[in-house]
Amino acid sequence: MSCVHCGKPLPEGSRRDRAHCDNKCRGLASYYRRKAGVPPSPRRQHPALTSDNPALRSAAAHAKQLGETNGWSPSLVLCAIDGLTTVLEDRPPGEPVRVTDVRTRIPRHASSYRVAEVLADLDLLADDSALAIRSWADHRTSELPVGFAGDVRAWLLGLLDGDSRARPRSHTCLYVYFGCGRPLLENWAATRGYLREITVADVTTALVTLRGWQRRNAIAGLRSLFRFAKKRGLIFANPTTRLKAEEIERNLLPMTDAEVLAVERIAVTPAQRLIVALAAVHAARATAIRHLTLDDLDLPDRRISIAGHAQRLGELPHQTLLSWLDERRTIWPKTPNRHVLINAKSALGTGPVGAEYLKRHLLHQGVYLERIRGDRVLHEALPIGADPLHLALVFSLSHTTTSRYATIARNLLDGQIEQAAGSE
Repeated sequence: MSCVHCGKPLPEGSRRDRAHCDNKCRGLASYYRRKAGVPPSPRRQHPALTSDNPALRSAAAHAKQLGETNGWSPSLVLCAIDGLTTVLEDRPPGEPVRVTDVRTRIPRHASSYRVAEVLADLDLLADDSALAIRSWADHRTSELPVGFAGDVRAWLLGLLDGDSRARPRSHTCLYVYFGCGRPLLENWAATRGYLREITVADVTTALVTLRGWQRRNAIAGLRSLFRFAKKRGLIFANPTTRLKAEEIERNLLPMTDAEVLAVERIAVTPAQRLIVALAAVHAARATAIRHLTLDDLDLPDRRISIAGHAQRLGELPHQTLLSWLDERRTIWPKTPNRHVLINAKSALGTGPVGAEYLKRHLLHQGVYLERIRGDRVLHEALPIGADPLHLALVFSLSHTTTSRYATIARNLLDGQIEQAAGSE
């Protein structure tokens, strides 16, 4: 292919719809066209839209349709079609494409995520990639001594997959259990060669220096490990049979004026102010805020539904919602995403923002949503005499959570009474 203005050959590897060699030729061609009064030529169509390969042709058409529906830019659509051309051009119709091929074969300018999205919609994507958590388990356990590596790896994969009597555990659970147990295993490896040689005394000695949640998580991880090993016949006796984790008393105090001022100073953007307002007024959890949709809002009647619990919309959340929705409409006017909080990535699809979105906006800057949420529930509990039923109705909390907040509120009220009596 050559430049339509100067005739210079285009470099190899250029996009298939490229018409000019550089922006200078593009501008000159547009100038002379307007000067001669010639109407603009129709936008060039990607060759894949008229390909002889029916699978490629239908995939390119679906990518164009998906781009129009989700508000993709023309450049993003063309890049996605380039990637589809690479993986489907020499493939028989109906044969699925492996995820590894999408990640390794498509051009660098094409988005593997968008290409995979198009193929998945057409049932042409075969997921042959290993989960990252499995690679993590293989890598981390390989660093352990030989006598422990195989048993610990089997335990982690058993937690991940589950069985007929145990549900699969989350990735976070694996990270926490292994992170707490790894130092203990490395210390035991100095005097023990295998997991079956660990005794009750070894476990008790290893836990002596641990306190609080670190000790509780370590006990939970060790019990899970040795229970798995005993069930699979890897050890003769379980040294954690009589081991129990102590209950940790939760102590929650109302936020100080300095903490409130710090939150006000950090939360300055409309998105940040909205997140803080939902947590401070409606005690909304981070997950509920991320999954809040436009259908959950009734702005004229001042109503909002958070995690399925309908309630009256407070004045502060109402104002911050209006401010954020104005900015949202200005930046992404054609997004198909129905979630209230969106970013540049989620605006092209229909899913919620990731957990990292809230961390980047608030947590990494020192604002803890759970702290704000707990303060809101506590302030609701103090004036009503720590009534757990009232808290359950207002915030749709479980009976366990409401009982805990009620206990904390009673302790605070008793402390205030004792302090007042002492001052008299």
